[in-house]
Amino acid sequence: MAVEPERLPVFVYGTLRPGQVNHGHYLRGRTVAEEPARLRGAVLYEGPGYPYAVAEPGGEVRGELVSVAPGEYAAVLASLDELEGCGPDGRGEMYVRVGRQVLPERGGAVRAWVYLAADRTARRLRAAGTRVEGGSWPHGPA
Repeated sequence: MAVEPERLPVFVYGTLRPGQVNHGHYLRGRTVAEEPARLRGAVLYEGPGYPYAVAEPGGEVRGELVSVAPGEYAAVLASLDELEGCGPDGRGEMYVRVGRQVLPERGGAVRAWVYLAADRTARRLRAAGTRVEGGSWPHGPA
């Protein structure tokens, strides 16, 4: 019997951000709120057309905190897991879905799902990847 994941908002920092290609495919019309937010303890690395967030003390990633509509939650999380190559347990070869504290622009801290680079991918990126300066993708202020 599979255990249903906790119903947390999702922190997005790449192609799922508003205005990016996958936002329209996976999130548009299926959310109740989207707000600028920051994830501390991670940095971004360039991927082939999308970024990877890699856990790193002292780092910061800028993105959006997305609250999924209740009636859409299970389908949206399943589709995001599929996009990121994760199984229902949130684990995958390239990404893992983990719960982390995120700081919304309005203040406070919120626990959210974040797709971080899986260990093997993170090691490769730390060794030979191109870091996204400023913690925002696409490049520039968020």
